[in-house]
Amino acid sequence: MDWASVIGIALALAGLFIGHGLDGGKLASLVQPAAFAIVVIGTFGAVLLQTEAPTFTRGMRMLRWVFRPPPSQRGKLARDIALWSLHARRDGLLSLEQHMLDSTDKFVQKGLRLMIDGIHPEKLRGLLETEVTAYEFGQRQAVKIWEAAAGYSPTIGILGAVLGLIHVMENLTDPSKLGAGIAVAFVSTVYGVGLANLFFYPVANKLKSIVAETVTQYEILTDVFYDIASGDHSRVIDERVASLMSRP
Repeated sequence: MDWASVIGIALALAGLFIGHGLDGGKLASLVQPAAFAIVVIGTFGAVLLQTEAPTFTRGMRMLRWVFRPPPSQRGKLARDIALWSLHARRDGLLSLEQHMLDSTDKFVQKGLRLMIDGIHPEKLRGLLETEVTAYEFGQRQAVKIWEAAAGYSPTIGILGAVLGLIHVMENLTDPSKLGAGIAVAFVSTVYGVGLANLFFYPVANKLKSIVAETVTQYEILTDVFYDIASGDHSRVIDERVASLMSRP
C-alpha cells in the first residue's frame, strides 16, 4: 500500500471539509447526488468518447497503482542480470533458455529469446527499442484518460451549474424548490474543480512516474541484452546494474 497516496487524498478532503465547516457550512450541503452524477458521469462519458475502449479500460485498471503500485523489480533484475551474464560467458547464450522459461516478464522473455536465437546485437537492440517505444506509447495513452478527465470535469461542473440555474428559473414561483436548484448549481462547480485538482491530475501524475520507472528499467535491460549478446566485458554489465540500482 502506498500510504503517501492514501494520506494525500485524506488531507485534500480534510482541507476541503474543514474549511467548509469553519465557514459555518454543513457537510450535508456538499452531498448532492444530482451534481455528482452530472460531473462524474458526464466527465467519463466525454473521456470515453475521445478514447478507444481498450485504452480506457487499461487506464481505469491502472488506478489501483496509485494506492498499490507494482512492486519494485530492481533488486531481482540486478540478480538476474548477474546470472545471465555469468551463464552466457561460461556456458554460451543457449544456456539462457531456462532463464527465459522461468521469467514472467514478457519483455525479459523477448530479450532472452532474441539472444538465444542468435540475433545480431544491433538488430536485437533495434527490436527491443521498438518494443519499449510501443509499451511506453500504450501506457501513456492509458494515463491520458486521467488528464483528459481533469480537463473536462471543471467544464462539466459549469454545465451542472447552468442546469441548476435553469431549474431555479423554472421554479421561481415555488420557493420551496429554489434551494435545491441553487445547491446543485454551486456544488456542481465544486465537484468539477475539486475532482480535477484533488484527484484526476494527481492520479495522472502518479501514474506517469510509475510508467517512467518501468520504461527506464526496460531501456537499461535493452542495453544489458545488447552487451551480453556482444560479449562485452562483465564490468560494462556491472555498470549497467549500478545505474539501475542508483536511480532514486
